[in-house]
Amino acid sequence: MRKRARILIPLLAAAMAAAACSSGGPTPAPQGSQGANPPAANPGNPGSLPRNETLYTTGTQWGPPANFNPIREWDYATGTKGLVYETLFHYDPNTAKLTPWLAESGAWTSDTVYDAKLRAGVKWADGKPLTAKDVAFSYSLGKMETVPFHNIWDWLKSVEAVDDQTVRFTFSKANYQEWDFNLYSRVIVPEHVWTGRSEEDVLNGVNENPVGTGAYRYQSHDQDRVVWVKRDDWWGKAALGVEPKPRYIVDVATPSNEVAMGMLLQKGLDLSNNFLPGVANLIKGNFGITSFYNEPPYMLSANTAWLVPNTRKKPMDDPAFRKALATSVDTKKIVEGVYGNLVKASSPTGLLPQWDQFVDQGVVGGSGFSFDTAKAKKALADAGYRDRDGDGLVENKDGSKIDLTLMVPTGWTDWMEAARAISTSAKAAGINVTPDFPDFNALVEKRGKGDFDLLINNERQLSNTPWTYYDYIFQLPIQKTQNTVNFGRYENKKAWSLVQQLDQVKTDDIEGMKKVISQLQQIHLDEMPIIPLWYNGLWAQSSVSVWKNWPSSAQGAPKSAPAMWRNWMELGGFETLTQLQPAAS
Repeated sequence: MRKRARILIPLLAAAMAAAACSSGGPTPAPQGSQGANPPAANPGNPGSLPRNETLYTTGTQWGPPANFNPIREWDYATGTKGLVYETLFHYDPNTAKLTPWLAESGAWTSDTVYDAKLRAGVKWADGKPLTAKDVAFSYSLGKMETVPFHNIWDWLKSVEAVDDQTVRFTFSKANYQEWDFNLYSRVIVPEHVWTGRSEEDVLNGVNENPVGTGAYRYQSHDQDRVVWVKRDDWWGKAALGVEPKPRYIVDVATPSNEVAMGMLLQKGLDLSNNFLPGVANLIKGNFGITSFYNEPPYMLSANTAWLVPNTRKKPMDDPAFRKALATSVDTKKIVEGVYGNLVKASSPTGLLPQWDQFVDQGVVGGSGFSFDTAKAKKALADAGYRDRDGDGLVENKDGSKIDLTLMVPTGWTDWMEAARAISTSAKAAGINVTPDFPDFNALVEKRGKGDFDLLINNERQLSNTPWTYYDYIFQLPIQKTQNTVNFGRYENKKAWSLVQQLDQVKTDDIEGMKKVISQLQQIHLDEMPIIPLWYNGLWAQSSVSVWKNWPSSAQGAPKSAPAMWRNWMELGGFETLTQLQPAAS
């Protein structure tokens, strides 16, 4: 079972972890941490809901729902944020623009003051109106040290309700990139329900009766599912001109990917956000199963998988060795042999395809890397790593043995096979790498303490800005325990300064962003603190038996994200629900 420790999560950590488990799959719910008891007559029973009005989903959690607390962005019951609680904006990756949501508009009125204007007529599920005081209260929760977005108060000076519809945010410095991320990531909760809650309850409370502004309300839950029912009085129908089509959404916790596959084929599921090996055969066959593309890689890209070297250990403290290691990895073997082309090989920068405009091809052409065993061998020799005892493996410059371990969690079968492939190709170049498969919780502990040689990680995914990507790679200072970023403990003050500089470039200044990102790419490719491998897919397999008009690359089809993963509702997941059509129509 893949469980996350309840640790203090700094800014962005939880939001970027939505697709971090194995191949971007579900974050498990802690066993026994179920929320409110379901009613005696459980409406979650598939037999009691009209099938043609119900959307069955899976792929976000393995066990009972942990809580209905939207502040706990890493393990709330799927739909808590997005279906029940909403944000000021959404973000559309296709247009690279913020979409007004609870806020009808927002603007910088000076270099350090941002005003958000709320929509009129938005009501909470209990009938009370949403006001600017609710927004100010919600962002002020970040003043509590254990709340995930506490770090925002390092540069946010104040938030105030100017009037019922206007919220004013005043900053000590304007981190424009980070602020746009916050505008679509931070939920708004009702002050009249949440006021007076202790810090412990705000962070760890189950919140068994969630009251939000969203299109759905909580109906019931059981050990293996959560049932949401549509609100007929949702404000968005009139204000946005959209409406989600399923009356009920049932998110099912499937015990394995194999079970999910079976339910999908038997029409018991409509959307699986699991990684399903071999699904390409179903998509090509006559099974009524679709994905975004009908050819490789079949899925949209969600995040980048990296090989992370511990730069505090020899020989990974040497950029020349890290670059030789990068050149030794046969990523094509992983893409084809492990994933059956369900993923794409990464560019040397690792920036997702949605960020292609920010890739400096000149930097990549001059400093990029690609798989080449002979080149890796030469690079090792030129840097002083030679095979002195004739066993086919190089030693350190001082003649000591190199014996590196590559950790991935046991049970994450795709990553385990990838680790074996990396080990094989590294040894062919003369680098001794041995795969190791510890329990997930043990790996997390070792990773945080820096007690590892190499590991695979993918905890930063698509967002509104590549700033989030470089914040992961270069963030300083190094803490005693690194829980969420820079696991390789790489220190480069110039790079970190550039990341901070990028944060303060306005989000509509694309050329200004490119200028800073080019410099970051040069440092990345020269130093190789992390080694990009492949783009994990936004795993989404849909059945057309009950619902149709799923997002796809086909002309005229929706292009939004077909995802129920945590923190993806605001990246297109909710919009997908509004474009579904009953298959019978």
